[in-house]
Amino acid sequence: MRLKDELIQGGLTTIEEIGSYLDGLDHRARLREIHDLCPQAEAMLYERAADAPPLQATHFVPEGVPDTTEVIHHGWNSLPAFRRFQKRFCRSVSAATGDTAYFGYNHNPPFLRTIGITPGYFVMRPTAGLSHWEARGALVIDYHLTPDGPVAPGWPAVRNSGEGLQAVAFGQTRDFMRRVSHHVSIGKAYKHESAIGAYFVLCRED
Repeated sequence: MRLKDELIQGGLTTIEEIGSYLDGLDHRARLREIHDLCPQAEAMLYERAADAPPLQATHFVPEGVPDTTEVIHHGWNSLPAFRRFQKRFCRSVSAATGDTAYFGYNHNPPFLRTIGITPGYFVMRPTAGLSHWEARGALVIDYHLTPDGPVAPGWPAVRNSGEGLQAVAFGQTRDFMRRVSHHVSIGKAYKHESAIGAYFVLCRED
């Protein structure tokens, strides 16, 4: 059985069946399935995931993981190049509100770092109460916002993603996330409130 050919592009399976299949694999096998997805399959998976239970922040940083501890999610996007990447997350506390917050950044390929595109920092937050966003996914990775609390040790210096060369990739961008399985999520990118036709799959490393 193959995720792309039989479960997604076949068009007959539910998101629950896709999730159950992925949950039955080990980490390496899940990554192999994800790396087999073509851009069309990623778009189809995002649409299928509209029927999944709402994604929770604990999907990205599970309960029991200490604050400011890095959790890596391996990514596979629908772009023509540099398809492999990572999003790294941690749970923290917002300096402004004192509330629990979820911060992260895109871990760029070495080539992008050599030309001065620094990691794109973001704040992950729920979309509940924002009717024009809720239908896109229960959580949004928001590059408009910059972490205002402690991040994981060893992370790059926190910078506004709308400044410098990284603004080309991350400025004015939000990624709306849907659940696929216990470890896997699917995102769709928007810039200036318009979909840009870009999707990506994330797989959490436990």
